[in-house]
Amino acid sequence: MKKLIISICSVLCLCILSTYCVAGEPLKAEPTSEVSLTAKAGVLVDYASGEVLLEHNADDQLPIASMVKLMTLLLSFEEIDSGNMTYDTMITTTENASGMGGSQVFIDPYVSYSARQLIQSVIMASANDASVALAEHISGSEESFVKKMNARASELGMTNTLYANCTGLPEPNQYSSAKDCAIVLKELMKHEGYFRYSTVWMDELTHPSGRKTELVNTNKLIRYYKGCDAGKTGSTSEAGYCLTASCRREDMRLIAVIIGAKDGTARFNETAKLFTHGFANFENKTIVDENVALSNLEVRKSKVTNADLYAERSFVGLCKKGEKANFETNLVLPEKLVAPIKAGDEVGKVIVSKNGAVVDEISLIVKEDIPRLSYFDSVKKIIGNF
Repeated sequence: MKKLIISICSVLCLCILSTYCVAGEPLKAEPTSEVSLTAKAGVLVDYASGEVLLEHNADDQLPIASMVKLMTLLLSFEEIDSGNMTYDTMITTTENASGMGGSQVFIDPYVSYSARQLIQSVIMASANDASVALAEHISGSEESFVKKMNARASELGMTNTLYANCTGLPEPNQYSSAKDCAIVLKELMKHEGYFRYSTVWMDELTHPSGRKTELVNTNKLIRYYKGCDAGKTGSTSEAGYCLTASCRREDMRLIAVIIGAKDGTARFNETAKLFTHGFANFENKTIVDENVALSNLEVRKSKVTNADLYAERSFVGLCKKGEKANFETNLVLPEKLVAPIKAGDEVGKVIVSKNGAVVDEISLIVKEDIPRLSYFDSVKKIIGNF
């Protein structure tokens, strides 16, 4: 009887804990009858906080088919950011790249396409041939590029991912997880250039020879689900039907991942279910706004008498709708500021807490340089005071 009481209490405690919204800790709710998933794995993540709203086998290591290309795209955009490649860089293709099977845009070998054309082909049409062409250009070979993919995955904390190629074509030693797919899409969406093509439904690729290949976006949700503006599909007999997608409504953005759905319709339906559940039950609240001054302090040895202090970045909290956002902020400040101070220098901290537990620490900065008084300025100030 005693064991039974302990078991019942344990279950009740787990139920109670699952209803709380604690910033900085994942909300690990198993799929309920409200959001039942038939796929092998799935996850719903809040973009702003990174919190997990719902998960189902989200850490399982599974084949993910063409969702591998999320990392291929991320490295391509980072290559542009580094200045090693531009959208107009002409990339000469190889016979190896043009001979890729599966989804492709039928690029010709030994001709040049712009990086823009190849990137668009990967985003919209999930083109294996374009993916390999990008990989070979960036790293010299697909093998070298794959090493770069795994290194970047490690940097991002993708502990359940191992890449073996840049396309997602079946490989026995290639896998990822729903949570890891959400991580790489979140990183990819930091690049505005990605959205130039992720939201395009139909376009065409004009080859150097003049022939044209129609491009149709494989992510149907961008056309049929309100707010969906990003995503990558994937499907093989081994992986089943997969989708990593993102959707934004008002001030809230969500990322949903489905791995191993039974068919294409199921992957889109179950992704939409996750989004609908998230938007219906959760909301973001800005607790710290980087554009609003949090304090004003006296500045010594400067022409400026006082300076506004701002958070270096905003903090967005996540809560279930209808629940009070029990966040607290506390400022850690010096008594006075002493010039010179450069824009961006840390001059204090804002501590964000939830239910008494610290969930974030953000630097307080000044947004403009505060120079030190010159000798003549000091004399002038003394005379003025006199």
